[in-house]
Amino acid sequence: MGDRWHVEVDRSLCIGSAQCTHVAPAAFRLDSAMQSHPVESETDAGEEILEAAEGCPVEAIMITLLGSGETVFPPEE
Repeated sequence: MGDRWHVEVDRSLCIGSAQCTHVAPAAFRLDSAMQSHPVESETDAGEEILEAAEGCPVEAIMITLLGSGETVFPPEE
């Protein structure tokens, strides 16, 4: 069984660029305020979700490993 992730969008950072919805349309949606949110906050680890986080112009998407809470993205400085 693969890793499971907790995916979160920091709404104070999100600028509604919609990059994440283009890269991972099954994983992210824009709400009526044009801010992103994950479709599921707990999900199987996936390349699309990581690419969406990496492509976010303001690094508003945080991914951690379920269980341990270890940071997947953004990388530690």
